[in-house]
Amino acid sequence: MKLFLILSISILLINSGSTMAQSSESGLPDMRPISITCEDCPYPYPSKYLPLTLYGQDVRMAYMDVSPSGPANGHTVVLMHGNNFAGFYFGNIAEALSQAGFRVIIPDQMGYGRSSKPIIPYSFNDFARNTRDVLQSEGIEKAMIVGHSMGGMLAARFSTQYPEMTEKLVLYNPIGLSDGRFSRPAGSVDDSYRRSLDNANFDSIKASLERYVAHNPSAWNDMFETYARIRYGWTLSADWPRLAMVQSLISNLIYADPVVYDWPHIQAPTLVFGGADDYLAGTPANFQARMAYIAETIPDNRARLHLLPGLGHVPHLEDPETTIPPLVEFLAEGL
Repeated sequence: MKLFLILSISILLINSGSTMAQSSESGLPDMRPISITCEDCPYPYPSKYLPLTLYGQDVRMAYMDVSPSGPANGHTVVLMHGNNFAGFYFGNIAEALSQAGFRVIIPDQMGYGRSSKPIIPYSFNDFARNTRDVLQSEGIEKAMIVGHSMGGMLAARFSTQYPEMTEKLVLYNPIGLSDGRFSRPAGSVDDSYRRSLDNANFDSIKASLERYVAHNPSAWNDMFETYARIRYGWTLSADWPRLAMVQSLISNLIYADPVVYDWPHIQAPTLVFGGADDYLAGTPANFQARMAYIAETIPDNRARLHLLPGLGHVPHLEDPETTIPPLVEFLAEGL
């Protein structure tokens, strides 16, 4: 697909500004710094910006607004990204939805991608409200919400905070599948921040993403490699300490604000979806059981479960040809 070419080229672009000296830690060719606001990250579509004021700070929220390339069906899909990414990794899904006639909105949540990086108390409620503000600024009254990984947590919260705006919902390989607050104590944001600074090397960053293909290490491809290099490039920026603190604050949010209690309040038709062999819940068996529990917990038979055998946490990067058609089919159903 087009995005594979874009991202393969981007690997070369990221390295083009570097010397050929080798990193003593990883053997990775030295890279130039990458802005923590991602001006030089490879995005599949242009970004737009919405000014906001959060906790007394003037900030801006970035988002891509993709028009239908096929006959327009009058519906909008919002793609909510995961914690280790930003909207930039949704290019192939956005392309398929656009071809199917959807308008596609892809926000970079506050603290991610091209959006501002304020030091604030992050919350899913704020993420949901900011996304609502983007939709309202574009005159969109109702949308289909697709949330991947941490974005699945946000999608659940958005759908319960703004049910009148949620036409359909897809919980796509979500994390936060259980409330872990009673099995382990809360971590320290400051300790997390120090670890981020201490582990700012390519090997550690790549290892954190390799968990996504723990079921099949050979599934690691140029797309995963590109995103590992982007994350490493951020650590070379003079602004890396700010981003490291933002990431530590958001990690605390994932622990402190579970959405497991939102699921019984979801009103929209829902697809509980993703790669069946996701290891982020401990084991694939545990992940599958919790995904089935979500589908059972959403009331009135409004949810269905569709898991893809042999795929892990980010199926649309691993095998888009298998992953994207059933997602588009669910969203287009009944239109």
